[in-house]
Amino acid sequence: MNANKRGLMRTLLALGFAAVSALPLAARAADASAADTLIRQLSLETIEAVKADKAIQAGDVQKIIALVDAKVMPHINFQRMTALAVGRFWRQATPEQQKRLQDEFKILLVRTYAGALTQVKDQTIALRPLRASPDDTEVVVRTEVRGRGDPIQLDYRLEKAGNVWRIYDVNVLGIWLADQYRNSFAQEIGANGIDGLIKTLAERNQKAAAAPAAKS
Repeated sequence: MNANKRGLMRTLLALGFAAVSALPLAARAADASAADTLIRQLSLETIEAVKADKAIQAGDVQKIIALVDAKVMPHINFQRMTALAVGRFWRQATPEQQKRLQDEFKILLVRTYAGALTQVKDQTIALRPLRASPDDTEVVVRTEVRGRGDPIQLDYRLEKAGNVWRIYDVNVLGIWLADQYRNSFAQEIGANGIDGLIKTLAERNQKAAAAPAAKS
């Protein structure tokens, strides 16, 4: 995957995750159609919020990180997302290792994608028809990001937890987030064990935190 494509994926994933911060309480219904409505509302509202925020447009990554951490992550099933990324090794990890993996993976994604929000300019979101039954508890909501050039696929996997829909995976350009990380995580675990992966993620996060905010 070339640098331009990686950058595009980071921008779109940031848009996808940060969109949850705009989620209105009224959208948190239980039926499958509500998941479609949720994605529509959060996408449109977040694009407008980013366009209107001069600090984000100026590259204030610390402000974006705080926004994502406080507003976005509570609406994502991060345990499931981390488990999918770690793959078969998740069940081999102790509860303490699982917690540390989840904490470090969360920091990694927040810092990786927060800076990409500054690239959101004139994009719009179009939803594709929802293929689900009203009583489904897991759905895929498919959208297209439209701007310059061809439309770009941006899909969400959601699950119903009680009466609330939560995102647990995002697909950009045909690649699911969990799949994007699973191979590299498996290689690290194979070479250095689960603690080795935790150490690698922690070191990467520490290095990112020490870098200038505009380059995070």
